[in-house]
Amino acid sequence: MTDRKAQLAANLAQVEERIASACAAAGREREEVTLIVVTKTYPASDVRILSELGVRDVAENRDQDAAPKAAECADLPLRWHFVGQLQTNKVRSVVGYADVVQSVDRSKLVTSLSTAAVRAERELGCLIQVALDAGENGRGERGGVGPGGIEELAAIVADSPGLRLDGLMTVAPLTGPYADRQQAAFERLMDLSTDLRRAHPAANMVSAGMSADLEQAVAAGATHVRVGTAVLGVRPRLG
Repeated sequence: MTDRKAQLAANLAQVEERIASACAAAGREREEVTLIVVTKTYPASDVRILSELGVRDVAENRDQDAAPKAAECADLPLRWHFVGQLQTNKVRSVVGYADVVQSVDRSKLVTSLSTAAVRAERELGCLIQVALDAGENGRGERGGVGPGGIEELAAIVADSPGLRLDGLMTVAPLTGPYADRQQAAFERLMDLSTDLRRAHPAANMVSAGMSADLEQAVAAGATHVRVGTAVLGVRPRLG
């Protein structure tokens, strides 16, 4: 085993233990929570090692990095999640490799995703990114739609060819009423998920929590946690 593989295996084991402990504390089964490893800024060689270690879900946030990496790893049994703010001019590329886009936050983006998915003859999973640092109908500093915009956007996704409404995603906000209140933020997201599932029962995915706050996300009921640093290490500085 290479040094890097040993390092990633040890880190994965620690994260797995954290998730399992959080599930036990919340009275949940471990199988209820899916680990998504955020591989942004790390090379395809790390993605390949992660796959060898049993990881099946990976995430990226920049198409210019993700597209070549996904192409290099096309032979691996992975689900690719796109989690960054997505510009419409990148949509066609992203639809070529992503299985799920977790950052859907405006109708114009939905239209572009639908067009590209139909053209590529693919079904693309979509999560609506919820901004808990925004007003009811505002937009978040890091993307996302305010809680008041979820219902309308969900209906547009559900009615769009080539798209599948999978659920909701949020990032713990740095400002606003939920700043430094991760548990409360994730519980609010779960309430919004309950509301969404009344109209869209299959949209039961709730993506919340990262390296620093995955325990709070699991306690609140998240189905997916997005962990980067705790698995791969502190990220290199981008130039």
